[in-house]
Amino acid sequence: MKVSPLRRGAFRASIIILGSVLASGAQSLGTPVLGGMALAAESSGRGQVALQKPDAGLLASPARPDTDRARDALRKPLDLLALVPLPKGAAVADLMPGSGYFTRLLSLDIGASGHVFAVIPAEMAARHPQLSQTAQAIATNPAFSNVSVVVTPIVDFHVSQPLDLVWTSQNYHDVYGGMGPETALRMDQAIFLALKPGGYYVVIDHVALTGTGIVAPTTLHRIDPALITKQVETAGFRLVSSSPVLRNPTDDHTLPVFDKTIRGHTDQVTLIFQKPSAKGDGN
Repeated sequence: MKVSPLRRGAFRASIIILGSVLASGAQSLGTPVLGGMALAAESSGRGQVALQKPDAGLLASPARPDTDRARDALRKPLDLLALVPLPKGAAVADLMPGSGYFTRLLSLDIGASGHVFAVIPAEMAARHPQLSQTAQAIATNPAFSNVSVVVTPIVDFHVSQPLDLVWTSQNYHDVYGGMGPETALRMDQAIFLALKPGGYYVVIDHVALTGTGIVAPTTLHRIDPALITKQVETAGFRLVSSSPVLRNPTDDHTLPVFDKTIRGHTDQVTLIFQKPSAKGDGN
């Protein structure tokens, strides 16, 4: 992503690479590593993102359904959307959009000059046709005229233009556990190709205990963050930073995410990856 267009009067966020990526396994991501609302570098000095929230009026848009508003307090979308530079006119993919919660927010945030691709894996669309139907309903709503739906095999992730951002929330474990680690890696590689140099890949997911491997994704719908990092870095990305926004230290990571005692309150990791720029410096 080039720096010059990333202005909305001022930078929403700036990425400063302070050092090399933390070696795999150097510290567990299964417990909170950061405090407060500012996204800071982990203790290794890996990277830092200065947060500036989008306009709070975004959440009040009359185009958003009441069901989305009811989830805002838990999902903290303004904090999350501030984690990467997201200019008006950006090209964004919401991968596995589910109910379209983030599809609608991303659409409103980037404006009519931007575009949001709601990307649904063909494998999931075949089993759950309502996923495509939900996304199509958003795309046909005049309030979200900058949204289009793409159904494609997960290992052939692609859209019609280079992307500034690929966003996926609470989904990586489904690919890793349901389709296998190799499929998840091939997905990451395809996403790498679909992004512009300097583009971002944001992965949010429910945290599993360190070392739980493929068991947690298939039984608890959680994933060890180290597995995500290993896969995505293997595909060529740099882990820029991770955010504490959705961390919950009271979650012991042993319950399925649908258990009524933890549902909606799971400890979630937010990982911000970047495709190295054309200069090859990761910025």
